Amino acid sequence: MKIYAIGAFLLSMVCADLTAQTLKSPDGKFEMNFQLKQGVPYYNLKYNGNVVVEDSKLGLRLFKDISLKFAPEITKTEEAKIDLNSGFTKTDEKRDSKNESWQPVLGEKKNYINHYNELAVTLNQASTERNIVLKFRLFNDGLGFRYEFPQQKNLNYFIIREEDSEIDLPSDMKAWWIVADYDSQEYQYQETKISEIHDRWDKAFDKHSSQTLIKNAIQAPVLLKKEGKNPLYINIAEAAVLDYPAAHLEVDINNFKFKTHLTPDKQGAKGYIQTASASPWRTIIVSPKAEEVLDSKMLFNLNEPTKYTDTSYIHPTKYMGVWWEMIIGKSQWAYSTAENIHIGQTDFSKLTPNGKHAANNTKVKEYIDFAAENGFDGLLIEGWNIGWEDWIGHHKEFVFDFITPYPDFDIKMLNEYAHSKGIKLIMHHETSASATNYERWADKAFQLMNKYGYDAVKTGYVGDMVPRGEHHYSQWSINHYYRIAEKANEYKIMVNSHESVRPGGESRTYPNWISAEAARGTEHEAFQGNNPDHQTILPFTRWIGGSMDYTPGIFQTKLDYYFPGDKRFVKTTLAKQLALYVVMYMPLQMAADLPENYKKHMDAFQFIKDVAADWDDTKILSAEPGDYIITARKAKGTENWFVGGITDENKREYTVDFSFLNKGQKYEATIYEDGKDADYIDNPQSYNIYKKQITSKSKINFKMVRSGGFAISVKPVD
Repeated sequence: MKIYAIGAFLLSMVCADLTAQTLKSPDGKFEMNFQLKQGVPYYNLKYNGNVVVEDSKLGLRLFKDISLKFAPEITKTEEAKIDLNSGFTKTDEKRDSKNESWQPVLGEKKNYINHYNELAVTLNQASTERNIVLKFRLFNDGLGFRYEFPQQKNLNYFIIREEDSEIDLPSDMKAWWIVADYDSQEYQYQETKISEIHDRWDKAFDKHSSQTLIKNAIQAPVLLKKEGKNPLYINIAEAAVLDYPAAHLEVDINNFKFKTHLTPDKQGAKGYIQTASASPWRTIIVSPKAEEVLDSKMLFNLNEPTKYTDTSYIHPTKYMGVWWEMIIGKSQWAYSTAENIHIGQTDFSKLTPNGKHAANNTKVKEYIDFAAENGFDGLLIEGWNIGWEDWIGHHKEFVFDFITPYPDFDIKMLNEYAHSKGIKLIMHHETSASATNYERWADKAFQLMNKYGYDAVKTGYVGDMVPRGEHHYSQWSINHYYRIAEKANEYKIMVNSHESVRPGGESRTYPNWISAEAARGTEHEAFQGNNPDHQTILPFTRWIGGSMDYTPGIFQTKLDYYFPGDKRFVKTTLAKQLALYVVMYMPLQMAADLPENYKKHMDAFQFIKDVAADWDDTKILSAEPGDYIITARKAKGTENWFVGGITDENKREYTVDFSFLNKGQKYEATIYEDGKDADYIDNPQSYNIYKKQITSKSKINFKMVRSGGFAISVKPVD
């Protein structure tokens, strides 16, 4: 009798352990199931009854000792006593839901809808008397989940050795991916099956971009496609990466499984945690339509509303820059050819100028004049400050002071001249990845900006991070980027970061961090080049969590124009460059080419002048990753619409249906399209412009040439 009772008790415990907690999306199409299997947490995800994610483990591995005397080897017995991945029982579960509309300070739509159902499961690890909470939010476009660590007696400070969140897929899907790197995202996208990632991996990077590669791992966000009769698109990413390292994805090519791989610091630790705290959200966006993936705002919804009391200074900005001519090698950032520069000691007024310094008074005034004549808001000037002679290729900490201009850059005069023309100069702070030095100078640098009326700064982090041994995406560096954003907010300054961590919707919380590079942008067209399909993939991956400063608008795509015999070229037509202003959301919007090149094509340049940088509505008309994207956007506060379409290396036809326009209203459409003889290699500057009156019943067919496109400006007719 006693034996039977004990057996019944154990059986009841096993049954309880296997009982799943089910969560459904508000529209009922998604179902997430969570359960413990012998004390190990698992989840799965279904869409319309079909498995999207198979049973996948959750958990974290911790270091044995927070004194940082990390044991290189930990036995299985020790793991059971240390890690947060097994030995759990469920002690509580809470459910919640929310359906709200909120307005981004800058965004692709006037209102974002945040509608989800939530399940929070409290787990107790009896052997250590520690508790964690696994929180799941199920939206109508997918799933977000994270770990929460409540304040408690036996879990106060701890160090993460690795997070082992898995995403186990049921089949071998097509994937659009880039190699994983602790310090760079500037790679060409690859298109392979999951099972082929390891075979392609060694050929998927170039030396110009690579810094600290992670063998056979890829970066998030990654886009997947289940092909066949009922296709399904899946985006895997992360949101709200705060006080935590950025994650990469280890690839199990045999089981079609991804597992998180966090960015370490110099000691190998992944995260230093003090409770109460939470991990970033792991996100899985799912849809049978590629267009709906592009339209998802899940990552933004998983971030907290801003605590800023004043966001009135944050505004969309269209700008030009003294920049592209240095990228292509026509000019230089440095003032002289001197070596062994010491900030605070070297007298730059006594150095011999190299004759190629771009940030000089005469040239800057010429840029100001052109930008003002054509209705731009700002002008970025790189190379204005001392130190560029010796800024990279070393581990020097004190590289720039961010406040001292070169002898040929009169900061007071140029700002007064710019303001008289209605232009604000945009500050440039290249840190050479010496983040500690930047933090020391940040107040003085921002005070200088306030003094001269700058309201935006482009920051840069080229090189190895200082503190030495940190990575661009480690926990310390992540915290640095937000410290700079918060400091900039104190001075009412907007931030556009380059070489920083990719965004995961954090602009909801830090709306003055209005843009970032964090991917392979236009500058690489002058280095190793970008493939023609590059711009058709980025919106599905890098853009899913926030704006990118892609710097489009290159009209003179062949660089042999400047350097006879030079084989470098931008792999698009001119019309495709125009379309990028609509396809790519950029509230900080650059016209990157030289004024001399725009003067030759002022009829096409008119579209860049007209196109908006912030929007009340966005409609993804048609899209297929790696092939094409057609997007329509309604300008903020107006009835003006803009449409852009781009294609990869293949010619395509597309008919724009204008049924999204107001019924009964007449519009004038100005069309910018590839010329009949256009080709991104042979004749990239061939385009055609014409006007046509349209209504919501109108349809216009476009023939896009190889790596070509079209752009349309649509305005109501009174």
